[in-house]
Amino acid sequence: MKKKFWLAILFSALLVLTAACSNGESASAPKETDKGGSTASDKIFTYASTSDAVGLSPILMNDSPSANVTEQVYEQLFTRNVETMEFEPKLAESFENPDENTWVIKLKEGIKFHDGTPFNAEAVKYTFDKLRDPATAAPRASLMEPVDVINVLDENTVEIKTKYPYGAFLASLSHSNAAIVSPTADQKQDLMKDPVGTGPFKFVSWTPGDQIALEANEEYWDGAPAVKKVVFKVVPEISTAISMLQTGEVQFIDNLPTEQIKRLESIDTINIEEIEGSPVYYLAFNHLRETNQDPEFREAVAAAMDRDAFVSKLNGLGVRSDSVIGPKVFGYDSSADKAGTVYDLEKAKELVAKNGYGDRTIKLLTANRANFILMAEITQAQLTEAGFKVEIESMEWATFLDTARQGEYDLTFLSWSNVTGDGSELLYPNFHSDNVGSSNRAQYSNPAFDELVVQSRTTTDQAKRLELLDQANKMMIEENAVVVMYHGIVTAALDKAYKGLELDPNGKWYLKNVIGE
Repeated sequence: MKKKFWLAILFSALLVLTAACSNGESASAPKETDKGGSTASDKIFTYASTSDAVGLSPILMNDSPSANVTEQVYEQLFTRNVETMEFEPKLAESFENPDENTWVIKLKEGIKFHDGTPFNAEAVKYTFDKLRDPATAAPRASLMEPVDVINVLDENTVEIKTKYPYGAFLASLSHSNAAIVSPTADQKQDLMKDPVGTGPFKFVSWTPGDQIALEANEEYWDGAPAVKKVVFKVVPEISTAISMLQTGEVQFIDNLPTEQIKRLESIDTINIEEIEGSPVYYLAFNHLRETNQDPEFREAVAAAMDRDAFVSKLNGLGVRSDSVIGPKVFGYDSSADKAGTVYDLEKAKELVAKNGYGDRTIKLLTANRANFILMAEITQAQLTEAGFKVEIESMEWATFLDTARQGEYDLTFLSWSNVTGDGSELLYPNFHSDNVGSSNRAQYSNPAFDELVVQSRTTTDQAKRLELLDQANKMMIEENAVVVMYHGIVTAALDKAYKGLELDPNGKWYLKNVIGE
């Protein structure tokens, strides 16, 4: 019997990353207004990113700069409606649950990949089997962890059997890393450098460290985009990107820095959008380090950090909460907002002196992004005041992610955009011991916590899932497994000559409906 599977989730929101090369000429953004009388939609639409993409295969990448590109090129079976908070078919047409462990998904017919090959059940099976194959070493293989077997019933019908009832399955299938790839292209070329999807834009070229160019898919199944050429331009300095936005060299930037808000508000040729989002930013302990396994050490660090003072510097672009699960994510309970270790400098000093925590230098790893650098500098000052010795090590984004994944740090700042908007898909990849060494960059391992997270995933009773997620969340808060800095506000600045940008609370955005005036 066909039925709609509901998830009572709140809105969600991004995270973040560099290198690779491709064939073909690179497109460039115009530096002057087109004098030929063409509309804005006929011009090159340029987005400025402070970081280059890491790669363009949804199976192998796991960072925001890469996902910003792949979300325009690839598509998922399902998508989350941020207004109704329900999951809706995208490449799927409909689905049924003959039993709680079986999902029969009907696919839309007549859709083709950019290479002309058909989108069908075989492509879905190929994508998901590769994503969950240990040999692939996919960074988000956890999305497919519940899957037992995938069967092709006919050209446009796929059956997925799970090992257990999985309450967040549609959330998983809506994730950026669950996008469907062309099997033919994947076997023929490197999708990390030369992507092929079903989306509204097709890949043209990639000049590493400079830009990625896309063009409209004129045969897109849901209507061709109005904007015909898109460039993702790497502009490492945000102040430079803002200047380019002001002069018309760039039409769109996101993740607006707090220190530049007043400058941006003074530019009369742009519109600024701000929405409460789902990204969470937190200080992570490397739990493989012996010192970090000491509860009093973690307490001393947490007590030394005045996070209210930090959030006050964000100019309204951050929400203060101790909760790992944010207000826009399924599993949040407001009682967790103030459940963490309170700021108490004298207590921190006492613990540092008592245990000799100031006798060695702490390596504080950070990405070279404005908000991460700000967190690192303020935290360094606060920890130093408590008696710690802290040395900041800054790295560009892709190197930072690899270093954190390998556990080569004492403390670091991490973020998670909560693309699915589901607490299980926040806690499992980031903190379950299954994922130590991959997406669990904090190297956190706690059997009692693991069990709560597993239970939250293995029931479709949404009330029960809320209860379990709240328990797991508060367990992390109580033991200072991480120290939450803030929950993000999703921001964007768009040239007034354009409208129709779709901005999601999870930080993702879509260019398909952008039009020029």
